[in-house]
Amino acid sequence: MDQTHEHKMSFEGAEGRPAPPTSLPLQGQGGVASQRKKLSAPRISLSLDQSEDDQFDTPDDLDINVDDLDTPDEADYTDHEIDWEEPQASQSDSVKETVEAIPTYSAQEERQDSKLWRTVIIGEQEHRINMKSIEPYQKVISHGGYYGNDANAIIVFAACFLPDSDREDYHEIMENLFFYVISTLELMVAEDYMIVYLNGATPHRRMPGLNWLKRCYQMIDRRLRKNLKSFIIVHPSWFIRTVLAITKPFISSKFSSKIKYVNSLAELEELIPMEYVHIPECIIRLDEELREAAESSKINSFLQGSEKPQESIAQPNASSS
Repeated sequence: MDQTHEHKMSFEGAEGRPAPPTSLPLQGQGGVASQRKKLSAPRISLSLDQSEDDQFDTPDDLDINVDDLDTPDEADYTDHEIDWEEPQASQSDSVKETVEAIPTYSAQEERQDSKLWRTVIIGEQEHRINMKSIEPYQKVISHGGYYGNDANAIIVFAACFLPDSDREDYHEIMENLFFYVISTLELMVAEDYMIVYLNGATPHRRMPGLNWLKRCYQMIDRRLRKNLKSFIIVHPSWFIRTVLAITKPFISSKFSSKIKYVNSLAELEELIPMEYVHIPECIIRLDEELREAAESSKINSFLQGSEKPQESIAQPNASSS
């Protein structure tokens, strides 16, 4: 038995073949943890001498069922090859997702977008208002508090906040501003109300056109026209007087009787409470200038009137002499 064992060792040394492996590395080297799949191999004797004392069969008598061997098949290699390339594929996919990703629409951006557009119903028709385009001009209409029994609203319309007519998008802005004014008026008014039209400090290029005013009057709900008790025009100019005279055939006589002209803020204060009425600074400066000019005109008229009696007295004296 010892001789047989020595003969086996010498045979292996002569052939120079290492002992058969009992496991198979499934992943590459380079620091990556390898996974090994155990193989069950039969005990084989490599002795060239046949002896009855041998406890193992010789290679000639070897009877091995290959199907029973647990060996890696082609699918095993294919799976692991995919596993080796998977990190690179996932990395390239992430780069594509970074380049081709569609930006998400956050809740804050959605709320912001909803603020840019407002849907209103005027005359049983739905209209969309571009709030972004009229943002600088929304001060054109404001709530000035109440009068009387605290249920009658005061609506202030400041023409000085209208856009310039030389803008390229003037018609688009006025269209959106028109729906904004009408819809806001319907929200502000519950019962009777009055409109204070601040006409002062408004250059001609910002004055609303005749068609725009006519359309506003026609689009106002019948309830609003009926509940309007007074339409006060502060600092009226010859232009606004002319416009109202031209539009008189298109408006009712009842509406014409509601129009009142006020030449100063002091006169306006005698008609309505001014506590919550917002007056723009440009109109306040204009009112002060008009008041100073009126006082100067009175003084000049007084001085001219006082000089005329003296001249009439001097003339008889001259004739008598």
